[in-house]
Amino acid sequence: MDGKKKPDNVVYNIETQKYDASLKPYATNLGAPVITSTDTIAWKNRSINKLNHKVQTRFKEIKEQYEQLMQEFEDNRLIHDAKFSFEPIIGQHYHLYVRENGENFLSIIAPNECSFNSLGSFYLNVDQIWKKSSLDVIP
Repeated sequence: MDGKKKPDNVVYNIETQKYDASLKPYATNLGAPVITSTDTIAWKNRSINKLNHKVQTRFKEIKEQYEQLMQEFEDNRLIHDAKFSFEPIIGQHYHLYVRENGENFLSIIAPNECSFNSLGSFYLNVDQIWKKSSLDVIP
């Protein structure tokens, strides 16, 4: 063209020397629909809340698992430090007691059959790990 400036409502590309209104990714005339940005704040807030809830829930689960693991460790440490003169059998229930001198001992005698100070009932699982028995008295 002759180098004259085109009006603002005419879409003319000076570099390619072409009218390229149809190639633009945005509206180029007054009759075109209004382009508005999408409000992503609500979506972001929902996503953040969901993520926070998921992380908090997972943290609580991991914390509970950790506490259970530490309780299992303490139970096993108590039993391994206790005195006993027999070889425990897998799957059998045993009872942990404390003497008056503070020494722990493991016994096959149930708490209802004696007057010792009971620390709980345990059984040895197949992994050689002591588990606290849900029943303190085993018939």
